Amino acid sequence: MNYRNSGPVAVVIFSPVCILTLIIIVVAVAAAQVPSSADPLALEQQGKFAEAAEAWQAITKANPRDAAAFASLGLNLARQQKYAEAVNAYKKAVALNPRLPGLQLNLGLAEFKQGKFAAAIPALRAASAAQGANDQPRTLLGMSYYGDRQFSEAAATLKPLAAADSTNTELARILAESCLHSKDYPCALDQFRKLLEHDPNSAATHVLLGEALDGSSKTDEAIAEFKAAEQISPREPEIHFGLGYLFWKSHRYDEAKGEFEAELSISPAHAQSLAYLGDIEVKRGHLENAAQMLEKSVHQKKDIRIAYLDLGEVRAQQKQYMAAIEAYERAEKLDPTQPDAHYRLGRMYQETGQTGRAKAEFAKTRELHEKSDAAVVLQLSRPHSAP
Repeated sequence: MNYRNSGPVAVVIFSPVCILTLIIIVVAVAAAQVPSSADPLALEQQGKFAEAAEAWQAITKANPRDAAAFASLGLNLARQQKYAEAVNAYKKAVALNPRLPGLQLNLGLAEFKQGKFAAAIPALRAASAAQGANDQPRTLLGMSYYGDRQFSEAAATLKPLAAADSTNTELARILAESCLHSKDYPCALDQFRKLLEHDPNSAATHVLLGEALDGSSKTDEAIAEFKAAEQISPREPEIHFGLGYLFWKSHRYDEAKGEFEAELSISPAHAQSLAYLGDIEVKRGHLENAAQMLEKSVHQKKDIRIAYLDLGEVRAQQKQYMAAIEAYERAEKLDPTQPDAHYRLGRMYQETGQTGRAKAEFAKTRELHEKSDAAVVLQLSRPHSAP
């Protein structure tokens, strides 16, 4: 469903804390780590991790080339949830001996637990390569890609893990969302349908399946999924807006209006619903009603392109040309790749005697249309496999 910039139903992105609950992670100290003293080991066995960390710190000061001591220091700091300090210790160990067993995994995990997913990725990639048979670093790597919004990489990493463990529904959900965000719709559809078999009363899963169906140009089926979600959770924010958008997209404006109004009954300041209601009023020629809704929308949220585009149209029809220009310029700035704002802005420049600017906007309009036509021709010229 390509309406991210217009405020669609929000796809849930799990927080770092939620991601950490998806899998049980057990990270052991590598057997190859041999501390320089028995004292810190005894403290660890007693659960005195702060004291153990101090002991390891003393050992590293006495022997700054002892990679295992730095790794053990990092582990005991991590056990106290002092992850930033643990990362510093682990990095010193990596600089001395990057092949120390378990070290890269521990480093990646400490970064992961801070929500520093991009920083976790190199260490977890190294750990995955070193521990090929161990799913743990690969799972963390996939989750880190997801947390860093590298959705294609997340999907590629998590697919074999999800296939090997069909009972891990949370892993399947992360994979499904990664596929959805990377526009791998067959994968997303497959995973969301499996999740619904597990829990048919999950409104969130119906919504996400609806988005995947709409992305696959199956809008009617997408509408059915949003209706199912609405039936399950009629007061859930964003569901009515998502269904309304699908009706709007299908030119079913009466039904769309009802859903946008239902969303506003839950969230009275919902900017996207106001914007699309305003658009419907513009289409019906109700300019004053449209202007009120659109002004409210841009007051609440300043990045809804359709609101500025429609507001420009209203002001142009009211012959308030400077106000129309201002609105069209905002719409153009939000997405300069769309020709409609350039064309309408060109008309307003022409109307106000700004001939040079008008010519520039019309030229840009032609250029964008030509690019669009060339892209369509290229797509049609590609060989298609048989269904």
